[in-house]
Amino acid sequence: MRFKCNLMVVMVVFLGMLISPGAEGSPTEQNDRTLSPYFFVKSDDGTVDQLPLKSTSAEVNVAGVIADVQVTQVYENEGKRPLEAIYIFPASTRAAVYGMRMTVGSRTIVAEIREREKARRDYEEARQSGKSASLLEQQRPNVFQMNVANILPGDVIQVELKYTELLVPTDGIYEFVYPTVVGPRYSNQPASEAPPAEHWVANPYLMEGEKPPYGFDIQVHLAAGLPLQEVICPSHRVHTRYEDRSRAAVSIDPTEKNGGNRDFILRYRLAGGQIQSGLLLYEGEKENFFLLMVQPPSRIPVDQIPPREYIFIIDVSGSMYGFPLDISKTLLRDLIGNLRPSDRFNVLLFSGGNSVMSEQSVAATPENVHRAINVIDNQKGGGGTELLPALKRALSIPQAEGCCRTIVIATDGYVSVEKEAFELIRKHLGKANMFTFGIGSSVNRFLIEGMARAGMGEPFVVSKPGEAREYAEKFRKMIETPVLTDIHADYGKFDVYDVEPPSVPDVFAERPVVVFGKWRGHRAGTILIQGKTGNSYYTQKMEVRREGAHDTNAALRYLWARHRIATLSDYNQLQQDNDRIKEITQLGLTYTLLTAHTSFVAIDSEVRLVNGQPVTVKQPLPLPEGVSNRAVGGAIARQKSFSVAAPAMDLVAREREAKDEEADGSSKGRRKDSVEIEKLSTSAGLSRETVLAALRPEIASLEISCQKKLTKPPTAETRVTFECVVDPSGRITKVRVIKSNLHEKDFECCIAQKLKEVRLSARSATKDATFTVSLRLRWV
Repeated sequence: MRFKCNLMVVMVVFLGMLISPGAEGSPTEQNDRTLSPYFFVKSDDGTVDQLPLKSTSAEVNVAGVIADVQVTQVYENEGKRPLEAIYIFPASTRAAVYGMRMTVGSRTIVAEIREREKARRDYEEARQSGKSASLLEQQRPNVFQMNVANILPGDVIQVELKYTELLVPTDGIYEFVYPTVVGPRYSNQPASEAPPAEHWVANPYLMEGEKPPYGFDIQVHLAAGLPLQEVICPSHRVHTRYEDRSRAAVSIDPTEKNGGNRDFILRYRLAGGQIQSGLLLYEGEKENFFLLMVQPPSRIPVDQIPPREYIFIIDVSGSMYGFPLDISKTLLRDLIGNLRPSDRFNVLLFSGGNSVMSEQSVAATPENVHRAINVIDNQKGGGGTELLPALKRALSIPQAEGCCRTIVIATDGYVSVEKEAFELIRKHLGKANMFTFGIGSSVNRFLIEGMARAGMGEPFVVSKPGEAREYAEKFRKMIETPVLTDIHADYGKFDVYDVEPPSVPDVFAERPVVVFGKWRGHRAGTILIQGKTGNSYYTQKMEVRREGAHDTNAALRYLWARHRIATLSDYNQLQQDNDRIKEITQLGLTYTLLTAHTSFVAIDSEVRLVNGQPVTVKQPLPLPEGVSNRAVGGAIARQKSFSVAAPAMDLVAREREAKDEEADGSSKGRRKDSVEIEKLSTSAGLSRETVLAALRPEIASLEISCQKKLTKPPTAETRVTFECVVDPSGRITKVRVIKSNLHEKDFECCIAQKLKEVRLSARSATKDATFTVSLRLRWV
């Protein structure tokens, strides 16, 4: 049994070596590892509770178009040593997080908003002094990190955070999304060069199909303000109780207690398909806020549509293997198969590399459409997720003359280059608009929505196979022509300022025009919204004096500030500006909001841990439902070997233990397992980076399928060398063992068979290429 457990760890490490972008080089220092997620392997230390998060739940109150959410996380230490728990979790991209509190036993501590660096320092000081403390930081607008320090054995600590968000309907459908899990982020950035805010990427994940180790619950109270036509939840089994025509209570079914591996999605439609449009006002002590929502006009006839060109960018990386890629195939068949003969199109596939169907877009003839569908159908999913090179190549394709270009990208968004992608799209904004399809049960909505916003398009999230055709049809209807263009708002005598957005973009969907802002003086005047729809003009008026200012609209101050912060952050991604950073920080402090530069910290006054240090553990996350093990690798750049020790703990904890062991000599004689790639060579122009990126997804399948083939443990000098033949399409056609002193044929054949399932990026060459990889399994 001991041999089997050690072998499993060895195989995880061995496969982690395969993904190293520069594994063919000589060994380098530990700090050359890349930021990358890794698989959680529970250690044998029974004194440490490696799963301290016991439950996460949400209480949601929707009033009109505003959702107010309270999230409760419960941590418990079932081990025998004090803990510091680190938990990475998502939230809506539109969430304005405005409060947090921590409960330890009978004591409740309300968190304070502070500048990020100060909040971190205060937290570390509390942790070192033995006080219970919690710290909430924003790593992305939709990714948060919770640290909870000094959870003593037997402790139950409860952390509550509050946020609000605006619900904007599309095609008459309102949607509330509660994200449940952060998908693994592909990163090729060396850890030694990464800022601290990026280290969250290196987080442990459970294996594919493993249920979340913590409970999940959500309750929604819906007060629409207008009669409800229907309320549905496509993501989870729920019970819906209608309290009257405009109110409903939604509770999750008890069978979904492990449903925290996919986004909770609630959709509702108002009677008659109408949407809530109007003016909301709030009078504060120092400032007054307004929110304007105006229903758009109907669509114009299809015969007014000009010729169009479509560039389809499809993610075929390892995390898209299986269910996500199958959805993408269905989606693309519907999109490409229904283009008009006057349209032109192209298809670009990307993973660790990228390939394009044609150097120039082609006419949407039946022959070209059939060719494109065949290209997509042959994809299996494998390799890294190099998004930026794919975007650059798509944007460099010569544009068809006389055509309006639209770029469509389908991906799960499991990358860490969101800022760079937004900047690239904005720089090319005049050349094309961008529509995005997030594919999967827990996509990176920050990337999906951000790319669409940067490209003046619309985002879609397809979470189930049956939705692909439905969203393809929605997309076709949407892009036939913009609903409203050249939009202008005239506020007349209504004295407004700090209006967001300063200019209103074209409306592609049947979704309202939304404007935030502040106002001063009397509630008087008329707001006039004007624009063009097809060849005619559109006008809608709103009388300010008819609307009252209500305390129930207090969330407007948070929503305005969150929108302003998002706008400033978008500009900052284009070019860093200290004045903008100061403004974002001040907004966070003034309106008590979590931002990239402000954090919430709660510190107990009582010292609870004396003469000791807590063990730091990262809460392992489940893989989002439908995501394969191929999405996780534990990549290490420019390093060819590493040791495994307490994989459940984070890097900081491992380094602390290593220093302690070195000081007292307790590590002497300890057995360490490692695997080295001694040599990797390629031929015929095949790059080593391409090979390693394609081998990356095979971590789990090799470890799970082949480890049982060994009949005895490897020795200190065990080596196996494989030669692989790769055809121009990227398929590995032949694998053979050319050297081995392991003498385990079943094991070698198993590895060879798995290697034949690997798919590399297609090459422009016409001849086969080969690569040879020599592995050394070592037990010391």
